[in-house]
Formats: sequence, structure tokens, C-alpha cells
Amino acid sequence: MSLQSTSRPLARTCQLAARKQTQQRSLSSQCLRISSQQASQRRQTRRWQSTDAATAATPTNPKISTIVDQISQLTLLETADLVASLKSRLNIPDMSFAAPAAAAGPGAAAAAVEEPEEAAPAVQEKTLFTLKLQSFDAAAKSKIIKEVKSMLGLSLIDSKKFVESAPKMLKDQVPKEETEKIIKTFKDLGAVVVSE
Repeated sequence: MSLQSTSRPLARTCQLAARKQTQQRSLSSQCLRISSQQASQRRQTRRWQSTDAATAATPTNPKISTIVDQISQLTLLETADLVASLKSRLNIPDMSFAAPAAAAGPGAAAAAVEEPEEAAPAVQEKTLFTLKLQSFDAAAKSKIIKEVKSMLGLSLIDSKKFVESAPKMLKDQVPKEETEKIIKTFKDLGAVVVSE
């Protein structure tokens, strides 16, 4: 056999193999391109579905939806007027936000230091109290049991157990005026009620 006769089929096989490799590379690059496009589409679909699910999951009050629609149609000046009106109606204090000193320059830092600090808010007076039956006169036990029965709506037996287990919490979250009345009533009957 001659060298030429054996080299032709070998060359043909090499050409076919090279063509197959080229086709495979082309196919793999097409597959990568398609898969990246599909992944992008899936991400975008998920993003849309997540926002749709979020809006569907939170039921919106129609009254609030109407207000939001109306506010979104306001101009900038009308929005500023709305904010000012809400602040005055709801007694919301103006909040000032300090700008970063480095961005404003050294003069702004000195001006910020010179601003007087606002006084600390006054301690709010307590308006709701917890009442506690501390002690009672043994002679006035029956009157106190009747008062506890009428005040708490307990049965006579439960009221007796309640009074005998003093000191015990009588009432919780009681307004100041009612607290003073209850303390006076029990004091007149011969019991000591304290507010906390």
C-alpha cells in the first residue's frame, strides 16, 4: 500500500474530527447564550412576580389607596403645603437634619457648634395606674368583699378569696381620676389601696 492511499482517509478523518469540534464549540456557545438569556428572563419574571405577590399579599384599604392616588397627582408646591398642614394639624415638630461637616466645609462646622441645643423634653406625667389592695381592717372585711365583688364582677366566693389573699393587684391601667375615687372609697371602708 502506498503512503498516499493511506493518508487520504486519515486526512479525511482529521477534517471530519475538526469539523465536529468546531460544530460542538459553536453549539456550546449557543447553549451558553440561550441559557444566560433564559436565566435573565427567569430573574426578571421572579422580580415581577415578587412585586405582584407583595402587592397582592398586602391588602390595601380603599380609603388609603384613594389618598395615595390623590397625593401622587399633587405638584411639588401642593405637596409642600400638604406637609405643612399635616405638621400643624398633628402637632409634629420640625426636624432638622445636620449635613455632614466634611461636605459643607469648615465654616459650617463652626455654625453647627454655635446652635443652641434644645432642652430635654419634660417628663410626662403618668396617666394610667395599677391599683393594689395592700391591707384591710378585719372588722370591715364584709364591706370590702362587697366592694370588690361589685367593682370586679366576681362571685361572692371569688371576692372573699381575693380580699383574703391581700396584698393583691386590684386593677390595671386605671385613669388618674378613677384611681383617686377607688383609693378614697376603699379608705372610707377601712382598706388600704396603693397606686403604682
